[in-house]
Amino acid sequence: MQKGKLRIAEGGRLCFWCPGCKEAHSVINAWTFNGNYERPTFKPSVLVTSGHYSNRFGMPGCWCRFYAEHPELEPVFKCSQCHTFITDGQIQFLADCTHELAGKTVEMEAF
Repeated sequence: MQKGKLRIAEGGRLCFWCPGCKEAHSVINAWTFNGNYERPTFKPSVLVTSGHYSNRFGMPGCWCRFYAEHPELEPVFKCSQCHTFITDGQIQFLADCTHELAGKTVEMEAF
């Protein structure tokens, strides 16, 4: 269900569109939320990882290594990290993001 710039997903997760990753990210009730669906604020920061960036959480595998070992396959997934602060409807992408919006702040968009 769409509500302001967020979507409410199964289990009450709040989802927002990430223009850096070009996909939705979600938060659960472990984050604080200011209750404003047009200009949301979540605390603490939101960190989304994939592949070898996730290994610090004990997750096996790496997309970089997998595709290097299987050059016949078209890469669909990638190792990535997206680290943001969401404040008053603004997405501040931290410098450790692996996409082109690292270090930039953009207005959150509805999706």
